[in-house]
Amino acid sequence: MSASDVLRTAQPPLRRFWWALAAGLGTAISAIALFAASAWLITRSAEQPAVMYITAVVVAVRAFALGRGVFRYLERLTGHDAALGQLATVRASLVRGIVPLAPDGLGGTRRGALLSRLVDDVDELQNLPLRVVMPLGVAGLASVTSVVFVAFLSPAAAIALALCLAIAFALAVGVGWLAGARAERQVAPLRSRLADALVDELTSLDVLTAFGATDAAHARVRAADETLRRATVRRAGAQGLTSGAVSLLAGIASLATLFVAAPLLGEGGFTGPALAVVVLLPMAVFEVFGPVPLALASWRQVRTAADRIARTVPDETPVGIPHDEPAATGDAPALGTGISLRGVSARWPDRASGRSTDADVTVDADAAASVDDAGRLTDLDLHVAPGERVLVTGPSGAGKTTLAHVLVRFLDYAGSYRIGDAEARELSGDDLRRTIGLCEQSPYLFDESLRQNLLFARDTADDAQLWNALDRVGLAGWARERGGLDAALGERGALVSGGQAQRIALARALLADFPVLVLDEPTAGVDPAASDALLTDLLTAVDADRAVVLISHVEVPGGLVDREVRLESGRIV
Repeated sequence: MSASDVLRTAQPPLRRFWWALAAGLGTAISAIALFAASAWLITRSAEQPAVMYITAVVVAVRAFALGRGVFRYLERLTGHDAALGQLATVRASLVRGIVPLAPDGLGGTRRGALLSRLVDDVDELQNLPLRVVMPLGVAGLASVTSVVFVAFLSPAAAIALALCLAIAFALAVGVGWLAGARAERQVAPLRSRLADALVDELTSLDVLTAFGATDAAHARVRAADETLRRATVRRAGAQGLTSGAVSLLAGIASLATLFVAAPLLGEGGFTGPALAVVVLLPMAVFEVFGPVPLALASWRQVRTAADRIARTVPDETPVGIPHDEPAATGDAPALGTGISLRGVSARWPDRASGRSTDADVTVDADAAASVDDAGRLTDLDLHVAPGERVLVTGPSGAGKTTLAHVLVRFLDYAGSYRIGDAEARELSGDDLRRTIGLCEQSPYLFDESLRQNLLFARDTADDAQLWNALDRVGLAGWARERGGLDAALGERGALVSGGQAQRIALARALLADFPVLVLDEPTAGVDPAASDALLTDLLTAVDADRAVVLISHVEVPGGLVDREVRLESGRIV
């Protein structure tokens, strides 16, 4: 995805947006016409003509005043409806691009940065139609219309007005770029950096408090906030300077039209009221032109946001992430004789370019490459029969978690990986994961009740089925003590222990009824004294006809597994 693609998606189609443009132009023309009609009416009334000569203009002043308010309301209503409706399309497009990368393709993007792009940067895109396209389009059309109108009264004054408008636009571009372009480009990344600092501190507050590191975390947040504040002040100062220069040109335009039009007074029917209109009209035109500097500044901010969003979804799928998968059918592949890996090689997503997907965080290329090498699989052969329990052991970095992610197709592979008679790469990830499930080392628990965390696996399950799954994993008594299925688990499972989180994750897997279940380090973060009991409960809870691939670096009590496979440097030894 490129920045241009993001911008095209953010701009509402003309069939929806032209109503807003038309209403905006109506607002601008009404404002200019109101000013011109008022100037003519006041000066003409000073000549004390018969009331019949000014009655029509009186009515016009009232009509333009009412029309300005009505058109303004319609502009806001239709413009925001189109822009905010389009944001849903942008977010849906962004999520569709991110989902195929998750989870392993997003390893280089910090949570705060990703959150900032999904929320702040996408929200910034609403300014494209509202604060860029609308002001520029309306100001351009209204300015051209006004110059043409003045030309009928005084060609010389029209030339002066057009020249002042051209100079004002040049100043808006030049001064705005020189004074604020850098600050405007910095605001979004600095906002992302502040979000990273806040997320890191809030999600790790217990650890920071335990080690007395809260002051350093506070200092990081303060430093990020201060840097963002300075950039925001510089941006606001540049916008103020540009707007001031344009306002100054509004006065110069009136003086210029007065200078060129005054000598023509009385010639060719050019009267005093006409002179008043020619002299005062530039003020109304520049009032409509006033948002142009802000529109140009908004364009730079929108472009920066689009660039950041585009970097979140790369043009090409990173090496190591499955791509070009067939569409999901909704059917689980038949397990048949089991799963079979022959000559399988795999690695974590390529980050050898030296920069992560977050442009604010630089990754050392050599360090990234060494991490990738440590997690490789090389020419791996493995067969797991239906109902078989296989223990996979090995040192850290041997490729155990890589194997788990290959089995559920979070990572791509070379070689042959078959589920029954079907090659895994010929299946969609969704279909494959109806047969093979994964309980990760740190299972994710939602900030919802125990019931909702279980229904996530099978939304049609009734309470009896939920209690049965909890009983099988040894959590029924604990759940009753905590208030039953409505017990809160806290954000990311903050109210449960590591072992309880693993049991809840296994209960979800039991409800999903996977023919093959992969358990990745289920005892990580669990007291060694409770490790054997947890492993016993986890493995005995799974039906005997369901295969289990247990990845663990600790010893397993005897009789729980059928065989052991040891990995070293991505190979079975």
